[in-house]
Amino acid sequence: MARVHRQVLFTTVGWFVGYYLVKRADYIHAKLDRELFEYVRHHPEDFKRAERKRIGELMEDFYPVR
Repeated sequence: MARVHRQVLFTTVGWFVGYYLVKRADYIHAKLDRELFEYVRHHPEDFKRAERKRIGELMEDFYPVR
């Protein structure tokens, strides 16, 4: 019976540790995203939008092989 209690205990501890680690990773990524977006907002000259091209301008001419 002690083995079952130990398994339940380790499962519960593992779940809480995993939950905490996922929440911490989400927080760190959100913080980095916020800093990045703030930098982009303050320095728009460094991040110019690329001109939009039609799909025909991106593809090379097609020559079938016989």
